[in-house]
Amino acid sequence: MRLIFLGSAGVGKGTYAQLVAKEYKLPIISSGQLLREELKQSTPDALKAKAYMDKGVLVPNKLLNQFVLNRLSKKDCKKGFVFDGFPRSLEQAKWLDKVTPIDLVFSFVAPKSIIFKRLSGRMFCVKCNIVYNKETKEPRKNGVCDSCGGKIAQRDDDTPVAIKKRIEIYQTEVKKVIEYYRKGKILYEIDASYNLDEVHKIIDPVMNIIDDFDTD
Repeated sequence: MRLIFLGSAGVGKGTYAQLVAKEYKLPIISSGQLLREELKQSTPDALKAKAYMDKGVLVPNKLLNQFVLNRLSKKDCKKGFVFDGFPRSLEQAKWLDKVTPIDLVFSFVAPKSIIFKRLSGRMFCVKCNIVYNKETKEPRKNGVCDSCGGKIAQRDDDTPVAIKKRIEIYQTEVKKVIEYYRKGKILYEIDASYNLDEVHKIIDPVMNIIDDFDTD
């Protein structure tokens, strides 16, 4: 089961990716997490990536794609995976097609008003990166992650101006990716304006179809 979850910040993509990954015992692969893990290893490629990041520019596709390829080669990816926010460009999408087949792409969408509201209340675990929200998914203990016990914090750039810019950047970057997968007839668009349980009910039947197909 090889999946891609796409969606702008605040649409809930990461939360749904975590739910599906946990339910079907699949690893989550996100470019941000990959970069953090590579930097911990201090490999030559990681140091090259860090140089770009320190300048505030995007890591070149050649480097990022190599990190993705390294991750896909690990044993836990043999039965499938969930890409969270990757690919972000048409070039990356076409490269990924050469590396591995993709079964389904979920594209999560919601009105800007809902996204603004969600982001203003968003929190995350600084240790394991699980996402929480003051309105929809609070940790059981205030300030403490349910999963690993890490500290819960908020992003510094979850301000109205920054949020607007991030949405615009996402829409510009990923528009061609969405059309690419739509033409490939593996794109499934999800109205993420509903609450967590309702959206999960929309995703679940689609996942069951894929699961049955993989079993067969």
